[in-house]
Amino acid sequence: MGEKKKEIREKPLDKMTVKELREIALQVPEITGVHGKNKPELLSAVKAARGIVDEVPKKKDSSVRELKKKIRKLKKGQGDALESSNRKMSSIYRRRISRLKKRTRKTA
Repeated sequence: MGEKKKEIREKPLDKMTVKELREIALQVPEITGVHGKNKPELLSAVKAARGIVDEVPKKKDSSVRELKKKIRKLKKGQGDALESSNRKMSSIYRRRISRLKKRTRKTA
């Protein structure tokens, strides 16, 4: 009376540990060499076996080359600000350069 079958939900593949991925991969006959693979290899193999297509991350709007051009331009501005002893503007330039450097590391 009123008994409903609960669906067993599987945790997302990306969140699984290597041990859990190996257990799943062992059940799939087309995947070989399960114990010799690391997590990214197991993840891609299991996704391929299940027919899951990886989402390709969007291309960043600005390339590293463009960001470095902006950094060079800001460094010139910072140098000019230091020569005119404008400490406030030089610190603003320094922060902007720092942000752009972080973005270049992310896009690379």
